[in-house]
Amino acid sequence: MPLTIGLTGGIASGKSLVQSLFEGLGVPVLDADRVAREVVAAGTPGLAEIAQTFGAGFLLPDGELDRRRMREHVFADPTALKQLEAITHPRIRERMRAWRSTQTAPYCMLSVAILLEAKMQDLVDRVLLVDAPVEVQLARLMQRDGIDETLARRMLAAQLDREARLAAAHDVLVNAGDIATTQAAVAEFHAYYLRLAAAGEASAPGLRLPRTENSFTIKI
Repeated sequence: MPLTIGLTGGIASGKSLVQSLFEGLGVPVLDADRVAREVVAAGTPGLAEIAQTFGAGFLLPDGELDRRRMREHVFADPTALKQLEAITHPRIRERMRAWRSTQTAPYCMLSVAILLEAKMQDLVDRVLLVDAPVEVQLARLMQRDGIDETLARRMLAAQLDREARLAAAHDVLVNAGDIATTQAAVAEFHAYYLRLAAAGEASAPGLRLPRTENSFTIKI
């Protein structure tokens, strides 16, 4: 199997932008959000188990999952969220493992927003965290979703905290500047991962880019 990078990041960190830039360089990327939709599509065993567990009222008339109702339900009930994850996470893992095993590029990438929360690090060789200062995340989130600061802070607080993500990452891409800076960082990471793949050095010391006055190198 090729070197596998786990791409993750907090809300409004810019993970989607970074993912698209890697894809633009020809890197095979599997987005866990897409897989999550596939494993509960109409007619799948995953959706059948959801209906059995939560009731047919969580299905739309066309047989698809009522995502909005399910989302509102599980985020108001931690027990329900765990039940849903018990149904979906094993299926997502299986799909990601199968996809990874078919890749022939020097390295591939699994893009998973909750990679650390779901304890999926065992699926990857390295974790690349897209990071941004909290105030930058707040500003982006408020602008993107049209919400006030109070709600934005609640949304950030519901996630794994930034320090825990930094501690778990092998590599950090600081996405706090303009797109050109982020593009340059992605290009440098791409070259770095190609070198690691060629040398078989999945556990090499980490990188933090862009480098700043207070930057540091993540060690594994």
